[in-house]
Amino acid sequence: MNEHAETFFFRFLSCTKMEIVGFCVFLQSQNKVYIKYNRIIVMAKELKDLTKRSENYSQWYNDLVVKADLAEQSPVRGCMVIKPYGYAIWEKMQRILDDMFKATGHVNAYFPLLIPKSYLSREAEHVEGFAKECAVVTHYRLKNAEDGSGVIVDPAAKLEEELIIRPTSETIIWSTYKNWINSYRDLPILCNQWANVMRWEMRTRLFLRTAEFLWQEGHTAHATREEAETEAQKMLHVYGDFAEKYMAVPVIKGVKSANERFAGALDTYTIEGLMQDGKALQCGTSHFLGQNFAKAFNVQFVDKNNKLDYVWATSWGVSTRLMGALIMTHSDDNGLVLPPHLAPIQVVIVPIYKNDEQLKQIDAKVEGIVAKLRELGISVKYDNADNKRPGFKFADYELKGVPVRLVMGGRDLENNTMEIMRRDTLEKETRTCEGIEEYVKNLLEDIQNNIYQKALNYRNAHIYKVDTYDEFKEQIEKGGFILAHWDGTPETEDRIKEETKATIRCLPFEADEESLTPGVDMVTGKPSARRVLFARAY
Repeated sequence: MNEHAETFFFRFLSCTKMEIVGFCVFLQSQNKVYIKYNRIIVMAKELKDLTKRSENYSQWYNDLVVKADLAEQSPVRGCMVIKPYGYAIWEKMQRILDDMFKATGHVNAYFPLLIPKSYLSREAEHVEGFAKECAVVTHYRLKNAEDGSGVIVDPAAKLEEELIIRPTSETIIWSTYKNWINSYRDLPILCNQWANVMRWEMRTRLFLRTAEFLWQEGHTAHATREEAETEAQKMLHVYGDFAEKYMAVPVIKGVKSANERFAGALDTYTIEGLMQDGKALQCGTSHFLGQNFAKAFNVQFVDKNNKLDYVWATSWGVSTRLMGALIMTHSDDNGLVLPPHLAPIQVVIVPIYKNDEQLKQIDAKVEGIVAKLRELGISVKYDNADNKRPGFKFADYELKGVPVRLVMGGRDLENNTMEIMRRDTLEKETRTCEGIEEYVKNLLEDIQNNIYQKALNYRNAHIYKVDTYDEFKEQIEKGGFILAHWDGTPETEDRIKEETKATIRCLPFEADEESLTPGVDMVTGKPSARRVLFARAY
């Protein structure tokens, strides 16, 4: 196989199956021997052979998480192993969010993993909300079984009080804040922690719902109700900005109904995204806790008027569930589509060469391009490893959602050009190497904006207004967000959930005039103050 045919061959391995087959026919017609490349075709095909979204969206998601090396199941039911590539995405999320928190005056701390059981009993609504999800530590020692069968729990090592593996940290943190707060001069306290939590989920799915997951949880203490409410809403907008500017996920911000509030909160604010299968995903929440936890743990302070009062509180968090949102909002039947702002590798460069001498020439040429891209703050990988063929690399990086792929072959070397492929549209072009670094920088921003706009267009095209319950039942089967009137009662909300599996996602902050105009409930015919947002959700 000559150099140009080989270059052509490997570039087309990243394209459709029909193009691959067509090129193989072309090779046969030219009496070329390509048997040794059959294995490469098979490897590339298996790498990218995902279940189609249109056939089974749930299986497509599961396939993609595993095949793209994001995560895998662990020996512990409901817990996952986040693999290096998946963790690299989470690290970028974490780094950006951490900077955003610190820019708003927050500092990081760390609080214990284990919480005394009695602490959860102090706030009745809180314990009721989490009781069924708690993992409990009852003993502190193991010993060898007398029959030599292995280790057993030592019955003599039973704890005086059981410890709960944190499902969330309000109780342990507010028991600590009691020691920190005496006067209004000690307020506000603006703490965040990055941690893992345990919620004993019965039905799990990688990233979306696991027994153990990673997250951040902010916990703040304030002297007045107004300060706390402002804080809770401010942090929700931080989440919204992150989702849209970095994840390229358009979200609807709003307040939860009483049924959907966080256990122990007076108000819960949320950002809601719409996935490609028409289901909603709660991407982040911020809670105004009032004085509930301060009263539960007797956290009081002397105010400016020298009067004793209880502290006002908030908590807010996002988790590795954001990884699920990222995957389901943008990715396609070829694999991940990552927004450049969060991609661990923004640009990959793959050489195609016929011998070691040519590779050395390409290496020398690419070295300067890599250096200039990195000077521009772009994360770039030059993959000149000889243990995988270019076709396999193309398929792998496409599956992993690398936003831009550059290819240099022998003819490119002669012509001082590179082939550029953008992952969001799979479009290819050939450009001169002169100024290619600035071009790629601008291309990355174009890709970021394009995938956000694509997601926004999809979201906006799948928001529906309905006025009757029959219309609602018909539309909810098709998916999407539904704006409908609700009489404000939990009984009606429960009925809708039971009969349709749809929940009130939020009362949106931003709504058109018609949605804010009073009407009648679609189920009961009772007066309704406004339309609220319904959807089936993960």
